[in-house]
Amino acid sequence: MENEVENIKFLDLVRGALSVDDLEQARISLLGKKGEITNLMRSLGQMDVKERKVKSPQYNRLKQTLEQAIKEKRDTLLKKEIEARMDAEWLDISQDPREMNTGLVHPVSRVTEEIVSIFSDLGFSVAEGPQIESDWYNFDSLNIPPDHPARQEFDTFYINPDDNGRSENVSPNVLRTHTSPVQVRFMEKHGAPCRIIAPGRVYRSDYDLTHTPMFHQIEGLAIGEGISMSNLKWVLVEFCKAFFELDSIDLRFRASHFPFTEPSAEVDIRCSWVANSLVVGKGDDWMEILGSGMVHPNVLEAANVDSTKFQGFAFGMGIDRLAMLKYGMPDLRSFFDNDIRWLKHYGFAAEKSSNLYDKLSG
Repeated sequence: MENEVENIKFLDLVRGALSVDDLEQARISLLGKKGEITNLMRSLGQMDVKERKVKSPQYNRLKQTLEQAIKEKRDTLLKKEIEARMDAEWLDISQDPREMNTGLVHPVSRVTEEIVSIFSDLGFSVAEGPQIESDWYNFDSLNIPPDHPARQEFDTFYINPDDNGRSENVSPNVLRTHTSPVQVRFMEKHGAPCRIIAPGRVYRSDYDLTHTPMFHQIEGLAIGEGISMSNLKWVLVEFCKAFFELDSIDLRFRASHFPFTEPSAEVDIRCSWVANSLVVGKGDDWMEILGSGMVHPNVLEAANVDSTKFQGFAFGMGIDRLAMLKYGMPDLRSFFDNDIRWLKHYGFAAEKSSNLYDKLSG
């Protein structure tokens, strides 16, 4: 009877704990190194064999009962503490976490980095220039005559030098219509030989499915001794294979005319249409993707490069247009609508890599 009363007292001590800390104190007082149950277990060594056979099973059962009671009580107290915290705190940790909005890389930025990376592997470096250019750099230095249609106001954005409109004595500035002026500025400063690409924004007065008043263009220039059209073709073929991720590709060079190159050629790429989707690299159709040619001697002379010693090639292509061809974007105007739904669909996850622009132009 005495033992049963003691057992009940021990269990009441455990069951009466009001917190996890109280329960821990009760456990130490019972099962700790100096606890009452521990002392009972030690007393078995001082008993005779007959008494030990009776007491040992009783003490072991008591110890196991208390350990189980402590475990169940701890689970109950922990559950109550969690419920109390959930009632007291404003954050409901049982709710699904909010969707984290992460930034996306715009297709123009992504494609620009792709192009820069490919041409860097081909030995080209990045050159930059101002977006507001003088009439001379944008037209005259590139052998574009005064009566050329590109110099008319319906095609070019002019910035008047004074408040009285265009002056006959002062050459107006323009929003550059191409990045070709960068080539002239680079040759003026660094001379020849050189191999550069010039990506950036350009401006023309046009607006439809495939044209916008502002768009992105990249031009390439290679000047040296003994450079020919065959070098130009090799560079463009290697670029297109890398950009469109194809093992082989067919390009068609068609004779054309540009004031700043002679001879000049427009370049078409083999393609086909499957279920209203463009497939690059195979088929019986052709699509124009860029203009190119050998740099006109007048352009070299305007940049203070000896045209009797040096020659080279140049090419230009639209970055936005290449993005449309590679990733299936139907309308150029969507690039600049600031529609977050469009960007979520066509945007790219940011990559943890060094900025190619900084690396190549530095």
